Amino acid sequence: MRNNLALSLPKLYVIVDADLCAREGRTPLDVARAFLSGGAQLIQLRCKSWGSAAFLDLANAVVEEANRAGAAVIVNDRADIAALSHAHGLHVGQDDLTPLDARSVIGDEPLLGLSTHTREQWEAAVKEPVCYVAIGPVFGTGTKDTGYTAVGLETVGHASRAALQAGLPTVAIGGITFENAVSVIDAGATSVAVISDLLKGDPEARVHAFLRILQ
Repeated sequence: MRNNLALSLPKLYVIVDADLCAREGRTPLDVARAFLSGGAQLIQLRCKSWGSAAFLDLANAVVEEANRAGAAVIVNDRADIAALSHAHGLHVGQDDLTPLDARSVIGDEPLLGLSTHTREQWEAAVKEPVCYVAIGPVFGTGTKDTGYTAVGLETVGHASRAALQAGLPTVAIGGITFENAVSVIDAGATSVAVISDLLKGDPEARVHAFLRILQ
């Protein structure tokens, strides 16, 4: 599934994590709107603790806003929410639906990303019907417990080269901040996924700042 959007992933991949938003006293919809206003072109919605109805309502609203802004929305984990909201894609982890099963729900056209943490996983991922391979956690992170230790920049480079040989871009995730984002791109990642660091201060201004340094 090598579509044009996948091959030209923006360098900044922003993630709206509903639980983190709640801890910061913000609503996910307001954060998504701020990210879009800041120029984000790719947004993932992560709502691990939400019920299906609330998640679908949020996805519908963000997809509508993203379409107006010319941006794309990726739904984390939930293939059903991605399909029902007409999101632009889905992201799955090692313990979620397999990429092949996910495709049976969302179809062939939407973006599909897969999280990987080890060489065995990314070498298997490039053979799946995915549009990009995620690698992480790059650095230590408190946002999500993946059960894996930080892989570091050298591993990002190895995974990125393997994905590139298969014609796939790589999204690096985990502990990425304003201070280290450029080093991750320099290591070979196509895109950096940022979560908590975007909520330091004004989210719109923070996205602007990231886009400036990543250009």
